[in-house]
Amino acid sequence: MTAQHILSQFRSTGVSTCFHDRHIQPQILADLNGNNWRLKDYEARGGYQALRKILGADGSEPMSQDQVIATVKESALRGRGGAGFPTGLKWSFMPRQFPGNKYLVCNSDEGEPGTCKDREILEFNPHIVIEGMAIAAFAMGTSVGYNYIHGEIFATYERFEEALEEARSAGLLGNKILGSNFSFQLHAAHGFGAYICGEETALLESLEGKKGQPRFKPPFPASFGLYGKPTTINNTETFAAVPWIIRNGGAAYLACGKPNNGGTKIYSVSGDVELPGNFEVPMGTPFATLLELAGGVRKGRQLKAVIPGGSSSPILPASIMMDCTMDYDSIAKAGSMLGSGAVIVLDDSRCMVKSLQRLSYFYMHESCGQCTPCREGTGWLYRMVDRIENGEGRAADLELLNSVSENIQGRTICALGDAAAMPVRAMLKHFTPEFEYHIKHKTCMVPAYV
Repeated sequence: MTAQHILSQFRSTGVSTCFHDRHIQPQILADLNGNNWRLKDYEARGGYQALRKILGADGSEPMSQDQVIATVKESALRGRGGAGFPTGLKWSFMPRQFPGNKYLVCNSDEGEPGTCKDREILEFNPHIVIEGMAIAAFAMGTSVGYNYIHGEIFATYERFEEALEEARSAGLLGNKILGSNFSFQLHAAHGFGAYICGEETALLESLEGKKGQPRFKPPFPASFGLYGKPTTINNTETFAAVPWIIRNGGAAYLACGKPNNGGTKIYSVSGDVELPGNFEVPMGTPFATLLELAGGVRKGRQLKAVIPGGSSSPILPASIMMDCTMDYDSIAKAGSMLGSGAVIVLDDSRCMVKSLQRLSYFYMHESCGQCTPCREGTGWLYRMVDRIENGEGRAADLELLNSVSENIQGRTICALGDAAAMPVRAMLKHFTPEFEYHIKHKTCMVPAYV
C-alpha cells in the first residue's frame, strides 16, 4: 500500500490524527471529531466484546487465563511505553497463586518530550484502556488496578474518571463482572508532572504516597511491586491494543505488523513537518512513508536528522533514518531505539549544538538527584554544551563530554542517566563537525537557524 493510498484513506475517514485500514488493522484512537468517547459509542464500535468473550458472557465458552496469555504472546505485542518487552511474557511472570493482593498498573505518566499519544487515547477512547486492563487483570488473577495519569493533563484524568463510572454502572467493573466470578476494581491516580515518575518503580513509590524516586532492582515489580505485592505495569497504548487482539486473535494482530513486532503503533510525529500529529500505522512501516503521512519536511527543506523514539533515544542522521522501517528491531540495528514512538524531525536549519543544549537542560532539570552520576553528571553535560553554544567552548570539551557520558550511562538506578548520556554520545558521533565549528569559530555553522 503506497503512502498516497494510506493518506487518501486517512483523510477521507474524518480521523484527524489516526490512520486506520479497517480490513487489516486495529484502531486505538477513535474518530476525534465529536463527542464519541462515551460507553455507548465505544460499544457501538465493538467495545467490551473481548471482555464478554473471555468471560463467556457472549454465549461462547469462557477462555482460561492461560488461553488469554497465549493469545497475547502469539500477537507479538511488545510494550509500547519504550522498553518494547514482550507483553504476554511479562504477564506470565505474575505469580497467579500468590496468597494475597496482587496489582495491575497502567503507566499513563507520559512525560517523554515529543510523546503525546497516550493522552489522546485516554481522552478520545478511554474505554479501550479500561477493557484492556480488565482483560489483563483476568489473565493474571489480579483484583485491583490503578491508572497513573500524568499530572499535566488534569482534564484527561477527569474524563477517565467519568469513563470509569460509566463502566462501573454498566457492570463492566466491580464485583462479579457481567455475572461471572471475576471481580476487578479499577481506580485513577493523578500524578504531579515529574518526568521521573514515568520510570515504573518511581511511579509505584508515588502511588504509595512517597517521593517519586526509582527503586533498586532486583527485586522486580513482578515479585515486589505496589505495597510490596506482585505487580504488573504496562503502558496505556499496550493495554489499548489488547481488546482487538482478543476479539480477532493473536495471529491476526501479528499479521498487521512484522515478525517479533506485531500490530500497529501510534507514532507522535513532531518537529519540522507540515502535519505534526499522531499516526497509527503498521509496525514495520518505512520511515519515508510515515514522513510523507506527516506532510513531509516543512517548507520544502531538507531532512537533516531524526530522533526516532522520544528525546532520550539517540539521534540518527537522514542518511540512516531514510533506510529504516518503524519497528523495534530496525531502529535498534540503526543504532537508536523506537522508545515511545515519539518521532522528532529536524530539518537542515537546525543547529545540533543548540538542540543538544535544550535536551541536556531538560535531563538536568528532571534528574531526581538520587544517584551521584546522574545528579552531578547531567549538570556537567548541560554546562559544557551550554558553554560551547555560547562561544566559550574548548577543544578538550568534546572528549570530556564523551567521558562524562560514559561515566553516567549504565551507572544509575534507573534509565534517566542513560537518557541524558545517549543523546550526547549520538550527537557527537554523527555531528562532530558542528561542535568543532562552534568551538573554533565561536558561532553556529548553520547559517539560517530559526
